Amino acid sequence: MLEISEISCSLKEGSSERGCIAACTREATRLLGCRRQDLSRVELHRKSIDARKKSNVHFTLSARIDVASGIDELRLLEHVPPRDARRVRAVDGAEPSFERPRNAANVPDADERPIVVGAGCAGLFAALTLAEAGLAPLLIEQGDDATRRTSAVRHFNATGELDPASNIQFGLGGAGTFSDGKLNTGTKNPLHRLVLRTLVEAGSPRDILWDAKPHIGSDVLPEVVTNIVARIRSCGGEVRFRTQVTDIELDARGAVRGVTVTHEGRAEHIPARAVILACGHSARDVFALLRHCGVALERKTFAMGVRIEHLQADIDRALYGTAAGHPALGAAPYSLVAHLDNGRSLFSFCMCPGGEVVAAASERGGVVTNGASLNARDGRNANAALLVNITPSDLPGTDPLAGIELQRSCERRAFACGGGAYRAPAQLVGDFLQGRASTGPGRIAPTYPRGVTWGSIDEVLPAHVIDTLREGLPLLGRRLKGYDCPDAVLTAPETRSSSPVTVVRDRTSCVSVSTPGLYPCGEGAGYAGGIMSAATDGIRCARALIDAQRA
Repeated sequence: MLEISEISCSLKEGSSERGCIAACTREATRLLGCRRQDLSRVELHRKSIDARKKSNVHFTLSARIDVASGIDELRLLEHVPPRDARRVRAVDGAEPSFERPRNAANVPDADERPIVVGAGCAGLFAALTLAEAGLAPLLIEQGDDATRRTSAVRHFNATGELDPASNIQFGLGGAGTFSDGKLNTGTKNPLHRLVLRTLVEAGSPRDILWDAKPHIGSDVLPEVVTNIVARIRSCGGEVRFRTQVTDIELDARGAVRGVTVTHEGRAEHIPARAVILACGHSARDVFALLRHCGVALERKTFAMGVRIEHLQADIDRALYGTAAGHPALGAAPYSLVAHLDNGRSLFSFCMCPGGEVVAAASERGGVVTNGASLNARDGRNANAALLVNITPSDLPGTDPLAGIELQRSCERRAFACGGGAYRAPAQLVGDFLQGRASTGPGRIAPTYPRGVTWGSIDEVLPAHVIDTLREGLPLLGRRLKGYDCPDAVLTAPETRSSSPVTVVRDRTSCVSVSTPGLYPCGEGAGYAGGIMSAATDGIRCARALIDAQRA
């Protein structure tokens, strides 16, 4: 198989998959000096927007090509002009797949089947990997299935009545289900293609296979994760919702021998020698349980800050110039960072083009914000988290859960500053930079569904976070025109961008260093930072468990 990169494509031609493939085919025949019939297959592999020159915004493509039977790949490569040689290479077209059962003996006894705790992206892909391998896992999720969870979120948005077990954070699909479903990642892993292909098979749009910044959308994800659950069950796995782990039972050696769960007020002991813990970064009760059980925990760096909202049209113009609004481009995303002289950094995270700020509380009496977009990304506003790192040295004492307590205290202060009912504190950027309270919005109407209380956000977050926001916003305004415009809206707080805890595991076996049989996994355990990295970590931990059972 050959791969050709750096194929330029106009916005008009690149508006469809067919047009992109036509551009790739044209460039392939030119570079290889061959005819169209010499190519048996041309597949779009990657598509990105090149907006470095606002006068010439276009797409850049790469394609993977199979040559027709009887055609010598190496002879074709000899025709590539020397100046283009770096753009064309031979690649291995094999893609990773789920491991299949080797024989009936692989199926464990009912009292020894592996348990997966948490049905977020890490837990879903861990359970799917185990199920496809014939190990009949039990997947436990404290929240609801997608339908009931969606109803719980809508009910909270409308009434302020929070279900602590089923909300934006908890339930099928985890926090990612209601945060746009962005799949771009800074990591490179051959398992990414397996994850993307699985998501497409479950109902995601096909363009995630090649889009450089793929996303699914919070309106599509509930169906996707529901279909993955159906696949787990069809392979022999069991999935239980509204089931909460309340104890991890250890033997005399400190190894896992089972879990205790509650469902509808009834406790049940489930024996197990292997538990994949994929509980997510907001499962504070689980972290407290781990500390009680003596499982090795460490503090880790995390981040807190605010959600910032602009008009999407302003962001589009700043990034795309006169091409802004072209239907092939869609709503423009951004990624920004400013490094300050004090050693701190201010950075954007989880940017949601054409999206809205969501109410992401999972504990009563605390306000939490996050962001989401629908698949169309056609909302009036753009929003993103604007964050500052919290390092272990910023925390008092030695408690490994000190970061959780800091998050909780900020969320409770926000609840009080918002006036209760899960209203969020909000302030205009211009007022924030001048150190004065806001009294209402300008051009940009905040989208947080429970409503905002205008004033000052200084009391909500730690002083170094506020100081870094205040110093860094003008710097970001120099990188992206209008970013620090006076009527941009800051809604506080964003506290759940990542886990403040690492559940320490062995690098190779993925097993807890203190607790044999426990496999800490995904974002909550400190080993991922988004949907893609969490999903691949779920597959990795499941494969490590499979290898251990077969050893």
